[in-house]
Amino acid sequence: MKFAYFDESGDRGTGGSDVFVMAGLLIDAFKIRKHTAKFDQLLRDILGKDENSPRELKTKFLIDGKKKWRHVELSLRKKYLTNICDHAVSCSKIFAVAFSFKNFDHAVNKANGELPFGRDYWVAAAIFIATSIQKKMQKEPKNKGLTVLIFDDNKMAMSKLSDLLYTAPAWFDGLYQKRKDGDKMKPEDRFNQIINSAFAIKSEHSSLIQVSDTVSYVYRRHLELMDGDDEYWQGEKEYYQELVIALDTKRENLGRTPKTSSFEFYDSAKHDSWKL
Repeated sequence: MKFAYFDESGDRGTGGSDVFVMAGLLIDAFKIRKHTAKFDQLLRDILGKDENSPRELKTKFLIDGKKKWRHVELSLRKKYLTNICDHAVSCSKIFAVAFSFKNFDHAVNKANGELPFGRDYWVAAAIFIATSIQKKMQKEPKNKGLTVLIFDDNKMAMSKLSDLLYTAPAWFDGLYQKRKDGDKMKPEDRFNQIINSAFAIKSEHSSLIQVSDTVSYVYRRHLELMDGDDEYWQGEKEYYQELVIALDTKRENLGRTPKTSSFEFYDSAKHDSWKL
């Protein structure tokens, strides 16, 4: 069994950014206590251990030097961020997707309302990640790929995501269908590696959710910097590029996929520099 912890970075009100990323960590169940303890300790080392210390790491506050971080040198804050990413790479597989809001809206309009998730980019990202996990985990023998999906709490969208996982619309079949015989997906095989539904937890209660926030932020900031051409940001571009190169060693790509409506939608909605 596996546990996958996800968080997102970016929304339509994030300083005019065109980038939305959802990313997370997939870890074997028998290692979950060990790695949770490791991340708990890492965050305590960063946030502090006394009763007045923050209970949650907000990656944007950390890197921007806001709130408690305003008196911490940038070099030290970057070291914290690098350590978190290194820990993520050491213990997990990474699943992620990045949208350009402009591309997403264009793809939605082109679909003429024929989308199971409507215009909800959060649900679209979450269900795409579920299909990616399904595709990879259905290859595991003896039900070792069964996966529990855990997201940072989003009360408005979680019920939509759970409904889609339960009803398993055939529209998603092309993203994870098996290639060996070319048969259409059997109803009982749809999302059969996802346990029951998606679950939500408060990020302050889970260090793994907070690390997922860091991973998604790093990918988002990397893509935002790639969109610009101001030489002032060259040093920052290089820093995030190094982090992304490390994260990508553990990121699972979708791989070869039939050119179905679902694939064509996500291929159009993704950020131009993102590989599905």
